[in-house]
Amino acid sequence: MITGPPAVPPRARIPLWVLGAFGFLVALVLGVRYAGTSHTAGLDALLLPAIDRVEGPLWYLATAIDFAGEPVGAVVVIALFGWVCLRHRRPRTAILLVAAAGVTVALTTGLKPLTGRLIHGEFLSYPSGHTAFAVTVASVVALLVIDVSDLGPGRAASVLVGLVAFAGLAMGWAEVALGAHYPTDTFGGFGVAVAVVPVVGWAVDRLTRRD
Repeated sequence: MITGPPAVPPRARIPLWVLGAFGFLVALVLGVRYAGTSHTAGLDALLLPAIDRVEGPLWYLATAIDFAGEPVGAVVVIALFGWVCLRHRRPRTAILLVAAAGVTVALTTGLKPLTGRLIHGEFLSYPSGHTAFAVTVASVVALLVIDVSDLGPGRAASVLVGLVAFAGLAMGWAEVALGAHYPTDTFGGFGVAVAVVPVVGWAVDRLTRRD
């Protein structure tokens, strides 16, 4: 029997589901808009010149951030934050971290051939799996902070939005700066992640609750 608080603290449920609905719409709209394309247009044309192809110290920073979304880096990140969850006696949160990350990676991988968007004429790019992974981890970490710190609804929403925005912007910037994705690919990855977490969180809490 799994004991401890729920993976999704009650005071975080409403902002988490609202963010999830927003993310679903973002991922859907952008996926339809850019499906089958292989050129820069719209929002990408506006943002790309300011971000694309960094050099010097910024390149190393972008590479370090990108590593967190690579297989080895992702395992390290999940192991680290999973240990933090268990140390705070939040086994359901640890399960949510692993399950949501797995679903997010599988979903972004499966959506790439469905949308068929190419970058550099040959690499499937929508949505960004790296960005989705980073935002998934940030979402679960936010839930842990909210629960452990016993934050009220207002502060809980601020922590949740703040952490997922920071993670999405950091990883999104790195992916675009390294030439791996269009900006809208990273927005799509963000959308997928925040849509997945509340659903998986609900499933974890339902399947591990005491009857």
